[in-house]
Amino acid sequence: MRAVLKYVGALGLCAALGTGIVFVTESAAQSRKAAEPPSGSGVNSSNAAPIFGITIPAGYRDWRLISVAHEEGNLNDIRAILGNDVAIKAYRQGTLPFPDGTIIARLAWKYVPSEENDKVFGRAQSFVPGPAADWYLQFMVKDSKKYAATHGWGYAQFDKSGTPADEGKTATCAPCHEPDKANDFVFTHYAP
Repeated sequence: MRAVLKYVGALGLCAALGTGIVFVTESAAQSRKAAEPPSGSGVNSSNAAPIFGITIPAGYRDWRLISVAHEEGNLNDIRAILGNDVAIKAYRQGTLPFPDGTIIARLAWKYVPSEENDKVFGRAQSFVPGPAADWYLQFMVKDSKKYAATHGWGYAQFDKSGTPADEGKTATCAPCHEPDKANDFVFTHYAP
């Protein structure tokens, strides 16, 4: 079953990136049991992100894929952008602004070469998620009344242990998204 899930995951990633089908073997980074931040119920105020009071939503790892991204430069990470059911419906229907209840998650890992996969391909070409990025999880939560001061969006960032970013870091989220008004302050477009 695990091999089937890896194959389906590889197909989904290939489809999202617009590439052909690639058979991928498990790398050392993939086979390590990655530390996953604890899923919160949304009411654990002791682990809530400052300013917006957002906690890690329960079951976020089961949400559907919106898109993938690779950031270069200082970040040099690979990202999966996931959405809850409200987000996925809005993306598929092209609904803007996003409705209240939309939650978009970004998971990020260091972008690392896979020696094991490269052996299969016969050349250096394969990259996979490595260790969790410094700010592994980010969430955007749409609540037009609660977050009216930031165009209806609340923001949160968590490290790989589930610890929220401090107030100074959290305060940088809304201004960063400000230039993308035409897309309701959301950078990610749906990858059908």
